[in-house]
Amino acid sequence: MMKMKNITFLAIVILLISCNRSKKIQQSQHFSEAEVIMNTEEKQKNTWVFIMAGQSNMAGRGLIESQDTIPSERILTINKNGQIVIAKEPLHFYEPSMAGLDCGLSFGKSLLKNIPDSITILMLPTAIGGSSISQWLGDSTYRNVRLLSNFIEKVNLGKKYGVIKGILWHQGESDANENNASLYKVRLQKLIEKFREVVGINNLPVLIGELGSYSDNNNYWSLINKQIESYVSTDNNAYVIKTNDLKDKGDKVHFNSIGQRLLGQRFAKAFLGIKN
Repeated sequence: MMKMKNITFLAIVILLISCNRSKKIQQSQHFSEAEVIMNTEEKQKNTWVFIMAGQSNMAGRGLIESQDTIPSERILTINKNGQIVIAKEPLHFYEPSMAGLDCGLSFGKSLLKNIPDSITILMLPTAIGGSSISQWLGDSTYRNVRLLSNFIEKVNLGKKYGVIKGILWHQGESDANENNASLYKVRLQKLIEKFREVVGINNLPVLIGELGSYSDNNNYWSLINKQIESYVSTDNNAYVIKTNDLKDKGDKVHFNSIGQRLLGQRFAKAFLGIKN
């Protein structure tokens, strides 16, 4: 009887391993589909461009699932060679070993439901995990990317192909400490002024996501959020995206996949509110 139980248990283990391996293979096959490079040679006034900037929660660390790889010909992005491609998660390519689900495709799909069919969306990724706001202001090279210079490069690319409509910003975890949290508002103001100067639009909408409420370092994370809210109260073209109900992926730092999709939807809702 004991031998039969052992054999049954072993069979179940083998079956589970087989199913998991099959699932991974299916995911791998789905995610490795060839990217579609678009033949975009000239500026299109009906292409709305959005710049994604900040650190890891904008770069994306969520688990990519099948629904996140379903493309739309009206949502574009760039690959690591700067070519315009049909967007499919992950959009950020600067940290390939850490790349995960971000909010970009969710943002784009949410917009498509509420804008004319003639409009195409171009999402340009510039976020680098772990980067501080001071590094952005100082144009530091971090993880092999010169932060502000890369942002400027992507802005110029966006201007070439469309009209820049806004910036999606999520950053602050690296500043959530004793030395930097209380200075965040001043630094954020300087950086957004710089962003708008680069784009050449003084009233460019900047959508700012709050830090999550799940951190073990919640006192300083909350202080960053208060600094964001304080800044937004002084800027008629800056908007706070609430995240207090979103969950982490288990690491107390990064939004999970559901959180990333909801974040994208909330960025879109905020932008549509501006347009209306």
